[in-house]
Amino acid sequence: MKKLTLTNHAQEKTTVLENEFIDHYMAEANGEYVKVYLLLLRHLNSPDGSLSVSRIADILDDTEKDVIRALNYWKKQGLLDFEPTDLNAAPSAEQAVNKAASEEALPVPGKSAAGSASEPATAAPAQNIQPYRNRREREEFKELLFVAEQYLGKTLSATEIDTITYFYDTLHMSTDLIEYLIEYCVENGHKSMHYIQKVALAWAEQKISTVAGAKANTVLYNKNCYSVLNAYGIKGRVPASSEITFIRRWNEEYGFSLELILEACSRTMNTIHQPSFDYTESILKSWLAKGVKHLKDVEALDAEYLLEKERKKKKDKNAAAPSGAKNNKFNNFEGRNYDMNDLERKLVQ
Repeated sequence: MKKLTLTNHAQEKTTVLENEFIDHYMAEANGEYVKVYLLLLRHLNSPDGSLSVSRIADILDDTEKDVIRALNYWKKQGLLDFEPTDLNAAPSAEQAVNKAASEEALPVPGKSAAGSASEPATAAPAQNIQPYRNRREREEFKELLFVAEQYLGKTLSATEIDTITYFYDTLHMSTDLIEYLIEYCVENGHKSMHYIQKVALAWAEQKISTVAGAKANTVLYNKNCYSVLNAYGIKGRVPASSEITFIRRWNEEYGFSLELILEACSRTMNTIHQPSFDYTESILKSWLAKGVKHLKDVEALDAEYLLEKERKKKKDKNAAAPSGAKNNKFNNFEGRNYDMNDLERKLVQ
């Protein structure tokens, strides 16, 4: 079904909602979108059959941008048609695209604000979609915002839209790359826009500009990076560019497996009791110099170290043991020999 037929043939105090909407559309929609749709149905009985964006926003205690996003959603679902109407003069197509949300008058489902059956124009975009963009870019960006809401499962706030705009305008990320960015973060259990922004900045530092580049980077280093952070007890953030450089060197230049890297991290925490990429670097450099390739090589080095330590301890103990009588204040003169029998005989005489 592409479009529901909405009628107001029921009682004046009753709003009719078809079961097909509940069965096939409501479960997939954002709750705020459903509220907007129900309000439109409620006002089918109003004399003029229309509501303004600002009026809907006031009733629902929402922003006009949020209302427009809800209307665009239902339009994409094929359940709602609308067209912009300028009360003073009929706008051109280009003007209609750039009109502010407050200048839009939107009809209820099944009715046109101007009473026309002509093809409806596109609703006004969010105001932070920069006017210097061409029409194709504006349409791509509006579609990106819609996709972002589907991934995040909510209506985007003005701040969140500004953040995505920052990715597009300042970090110069393509809409495809931003979409993959959001998808990647959500799939890894992170829906916070603050977290998504950290990942975006990390990608920008690494000069990642395509979806293919992002996928190659995440596949190769995602497991290693987050495993290292977990080994250090670091949670809830993405690795910094300098940290990624360390991990990349350990894996690519030194050729260590993740198992060996994590062992070095564990020894770092056991020794200095705090995360330190520099300290772990020193451990791995030592292993590299000694030809370590596997964890069993480390175990052999540990056994050799303990044996050498035991040998040194025994050597030091032997060096400290007495080799004979030592001189002291009671024994610092030359000893004399006496014949006790001879002395006794002389005393008797």
